[in-house]
Amino acid sequence: MRAVIQRVTQASVAVDGKTVGRCGRGFMLLLGVADGDTEHEAEVLAAKTARLRIFEDENQKMNLSLSQVDGEVLCISQFTLCADVKKGNRPSFTPAAAPREAERLYLYFVQRLRAEGVSHVDTGVFGADMQVSLINDGPVTIILDTDTWKNSGFASA
Repeated sequence: MRAVIQRVTQASVAVDGKTVGRCGRGFMLLLGVADGDTEHEAEVLAAKTARLRIFEDENQKMNLSLSQVDGEVLCISQFTLCADVKKGNRPSFTPAAAPREAERLYLYFVQRLRAEGVSHVDTGVFGADMQVSLINDGPVTIILDTDTWKNSGFASA
């Protein structure tokens, strides 16, 4: 499971010209679910995301988490994060989870973020053609990949 997290002052997502999700100060998060991902990856990634300290404290050091700044999340599904571009120039998306399983784990991830104490989590529409707008704060962009923790034996965030 992969997440691209952008610290934002605001973000929104529209489908067919209609806003379907938004957030204020917090994270605009793109989530890719890979074939073989399970609830465990969603739980570890949600915990890491909720605790990620990338908001500035009174000393201008990135030291505060979402809950410490009453931050919000806009979570968008994005299978293209699982693209394989090892050969040629046309990406292969076979590493991505099948749509039904990807949607199930995407929704589970959102549920786990809420369970981790993130009070405002909005989403896009799974599988839809979406237009995402955001104001990146910093800019700060962090990439998280659960494969990092699988290979290190790290079982939890």
